[in-house]
Amino acid sequence: MALQPAAGARDLNPGQVDSNRRLCDLLATVYRLWGYQEVAPPTIERLDTLEAGGAIAERELVRLAADEPLGLRPELTAPIARAASTRMLGRPRPLRLWASGTTFRSFIGDGGGQRISEQLQSGVELLGEPSAAADTELLHLLLAAVATLGLASEHRPTLLVGHHGLLSALLSQVPAEQRSAARHALTDFDPLALAALSLPESQRQRLMALIGLRGEPVRVLYQLEQWLGPVPLLESLAATLASVQEPAGALGVRVQLDPTFQPHFDLYDGLVFKLVCQGSDAPVAIASGGRYDGLVGRFCSDAAQAAGTGFGFDVEAIRDLLDSATTPEAAAEAPGPWLVASATAAGLGAALRRMAELHGGGEAAELCTQPCVDQAAADQLAAERGCRGALWLAA
Repeated sequence: MALQPAAGARDLNPGQVDSNRRLCDLLATVYRLWGYQEVAPPTIERLDTLEAGGAIAERELVRLAADEPLGLRPELTAPIARAASTRMLGRPRPLRLWASGTTFRSFIGDGGGQRISEQLQSGVELLGEPSAAADTELLHLLLAAVATLGLASEHRPTLLVGHHGLLSALLSQVPAEQRSAARHALTDFDPLALAALSLPESQRQRLMALIGLRGEPVRVLYQLEQWLGPVPLLESLAATLASVQEPAGALGVRVQLDPTFQPHFDLYDGLVFKLVCQGSDAPVAIASGGRYDGLVGRFCSDAAQAAGTGFGFDVEAIRDLLDSATTPEAAAEAPGPWLVASATAAGLGAALRRMAELHGGGEAAELCTQPCVDQAAADQLAAERGCRGALWLAA
């Protein structure tokens, strides 16, 4: 019998489960305050839904052995967009929905074998609103959710922002046969691949400058306007970023505009963003999202409703980030349950009644199923079990 979990999977201890639930509850409280309603997309979906029109590579999908092509969801957006465009088609737009649950992705391990990773996500989707106001709302909602997580200054949170349309505009003057390769070189931050492209020297120099252009939004937008002129996209993006500067600054979140930033999945066709924090060893991405009008259009026959934007938090990444910053002394402050013990086996009924009294008052308590000879023995057992103390009932 195998004694280890499957490659890529993890066993969670009770403390980790409690932390995950607490974080999900914190985020859900914020979503509800903003008028978002909970949905529960299925874990199993058809592969054509999961692939999202080729936006998610087939190699990353966990396929199931079934009579029809099925797989496990690698993210929550596509299943929610499908449900919103079918079962919830008659509901007025915009739709504000949130969900949490486990996602599954396939990857090749160091030894060349297939592995499956699980990830607990919590996020929102705003569907049916094509205006930039929806992008602005999502960024403000993201910051409102971040405010509840308890990030510390040493986490140095940074909100990376890009735009699919912006990158396309910057590449519009590149010869059509070179655009795909140029896009990959820019988004992969690969100056060597960029230098190898057959381009006029003036275009090569601009792309080389672009690959290093990121930072404070006002400065980056100014440079982009020198290249593109005062196009409406820049004006809209500038207004969105200006609106989040104050709440981001109040939380210690640095906003960075990166015209070449694109997320892992190719779901997005508008604004994209990622929230990155400094972990104990390396940067950690705890949230990402963006606009995905094209994805909604695959499920929705009404072009006027083919709009969507959203984000998802990586709950376990947040938990690990916060746990790594928690000192043993701080962790010990969380009280455990009371241990209710009796001197004899006949005292079990009295112990259960005492537990019911504690539970009725909102106090956690667990039962000692074996008799304890005295208070000292009960105290010792409570300490071993991480309880806050022992309530020993004499014979």
